[in-house]
Amino acid sequence: MSAPDPRDGRPGAAIFGVAGYDLTPAERAFFTAADPLGFILFARNIRAPDQVRTLIADLRRAVGRDDAPVLIDQEGGRVARLRPPHWRDAPPAARFAELAAIDPAAAVEATRLNYRLIAAELADLGITVDCAPVADVPVAGAHDVIGDRALGRDPAQVARLARAAAEGLLAGGVLPVIKHIPGHGRAHADSHAELPKVDAPRAALEASDFAPFRALADLPWAMTAHVLYTALDAAMPATISKRVIDEIVRGHIGFGGVLVCDDLSMEALSGDLPSRARAALAAGCDVVLHCNGALDEMQAIAAAIPPLSDAAQARVAKGEALRRQSHARFERRDAANRLESLLAKSRVANRR
Repeated sequence: MSAPDPRDGRPGAAIFGVAGYDLTPAERAFFTAADPLGFILFARNIRAPDQVRTLIADLRRAVGRDDAPVLIDQEGGRVARLRPPHWRDAPPAARFAELAAIDPAAAVEATRLNYRLIAAELADLGITVDCAPVADVPVAGAHDVIGDRALGRDPAQVARLARAAAEGLLAGGVLPVIKHIPGHGRAHADSHAELPKVDAPRAALEASDFAPFRALADLPWAMTAHVLYTALDAAMPATISKRVIDEIVRGHIGFGGVLVCDDLSMEALSGDLPSRARAALAAGCDVVLHCNGALDEMQAIAAAIPPLSDAAQARVAKGEALRRQSHARFERRDAANRLESLLAKSRVANRR
């Protein structure tokens, strides 16, 4: 299959990374020809605010769309691409879970404020999509790849705090991406390095793992889990399982937004990258994600995938319309001070 033709008005069904701080001539030519839906940034792309703004402008100029989504993983804690001295050192999700144990209402407010502050930093740079919040529910003995990135171990609490995080991002004009649907919390392996296998029965998954995502099913974007659920599909991980996406993600959970796969380069998936991309799209993902910025790999993926489907294009457009109408007045200093006062409650409680 040839690379998508940008002249048909539909971008390619992919989000690509970029190698460094600046767009190279080869990258610019490739992005113009392949016309991916959007881009994702990592720490290797971030040096200073003006440099990031220039890179983002160049990426959008390459595809000729000023609304091309630009993504980042800015959760706070150990998963944060923007860091001091230019940006705030946002706390990990576990801090809000700790606060919820002593004051649930304060935890909701603090989570919303934290992500509203994150949104302000992202929007200032031109970043429009944040791959957060994590809505996974860890269990005892699970791999710590989720760990302190989780908003607790109670599905209802995770749903409440993830909702607050999403509201904070949306209020700042940034689209949240709930992850890792339908749930990575039980995994005993890191899907970056190997394929996690979860043997829990479907009833247990529905009661815990799927529950936060079901409560958040109206949100605009979600990212899949590279996890094999033997009770659902004993052969294929969720990202490339049509049964899991149709019956669970779109069915039981009822998610109706943009479904992007987790990074195609992760070792949980097998086969070459074009095969992985085709499998994810055939299973029902709207968009594939490739993060490492390797030009030859992106070229191979672009040659293997179609343009965005009509359904996916409609979902992207719906999310973008939501993002544009979500801005609200905001005093950053007041929000930061209020957040600090709320988080102080958990610090005091922990010293007792």
